[in-house]
Amino acid sequence: MNVTDLGYSVNFFETHKVSAPRISDSETQKFAAANLTVSDYYLPYVNYSVLQNPFRKFPYYSAVNVDGKHFYKLKREHIFEGSERWLKDDRIPEESQWGNALYNAKKNDFDKGHLAKREDVQWGTDEEAATYAARSTFYFTNAVPQVSKLNRGVWKQIENYILHHEVVKHSMKICLFSGPIFRADDPEFLKTVNGEIVRLPYLFWKVVYYVKDGELHRAGFLTSQQREMQKKRIIKPVSRSEEAVRATHFNAFKDAETYQVTVSFIEQLSELSFESAAELFQSNAPERIILSRVNVRNVSNESVQMEVQANSMNLTL
Repeated sequence: MNVTDLGYSVNFFETHKVSAPRISDSETQKFAAANLTVSDYYLPYVNYSVLQNPFRKFPYYSAVNVDGKHFYKLKREHIFEGSERWLKDDRIPEESQWGNALYNAKKNDFDKGHLAKREDVQWGTDEEAATYAARSTFYFTNAVPQVSKLNRGVWKQIENYILHHEVVKHSMKICLFSGPIFRADDPEFLKTVNGEIVRLPYLFWKVVYYVKDGELHRAGFLTSQQREMQKKRIIKPVSRSEEAVRATHFNAFKDAETYQVTVSFIEQLSELSFESAAELFQSNAPERIILSRVNVRNVSNESVQMEVQANSMNLTL
């Protein structure tokens, strides 16, 4: 892949600079201790970049520029000739990224959860450019295991809401960051992969930046998949004491539900630092996002369905 002049742009808004999140000093020290350089693991793709965590072999986050004015609607099957192809990125060592060995392992009842979503980068000067961008999201460095209820449920509906109801509909630009929260006590995958223990993140965050009335704004969201992984027996059993500790730290988020939270709350959990901006959501308590069960079976127009779903979400943007 030719990555010249590609990747996430901090000056995407022109009037406001939005830098990618910064990892903590303790994480930076891990790189130094291993004789690694953080910048070598910051990987630009088309319309987005990721920072890979070589110690967990999953990305810290994806950083995406989304341009609703130049968005192209493409069907997934038109992106590849035949079935989709996931690749490892040869710009970093193979052993610093998980691949098919994990996602094809037994008991792996989870999806390759895109951090930078295919549709989010699906924009450009023409349809060919948008297709090229969409294809660039199929790298293992852009994926974290996610159970289907999370990857295809309300979390996905929020992603669709932001992209279609806000960005595309109003020809907006946004900067979108997504990632897992890494903890030393993340649950273990039931099987070892290539003889290694794999700890699976169970909390995921999303932060969106946008310009409103000339001012830079941001909004944060959080979701969990721990209990769903337990139900599917993907992970080793978690003791009640471990579960109690996690519930204390994370306010016992209901599994597979999505919450709006302050970005500072995400900073506390992730130990990442985000660009300052105004926030309309100011509550200290996470608020569960509710998608009302609206009957849209008799509505054939996809845009009308999206409008109904969008109007039934209690998001603060």
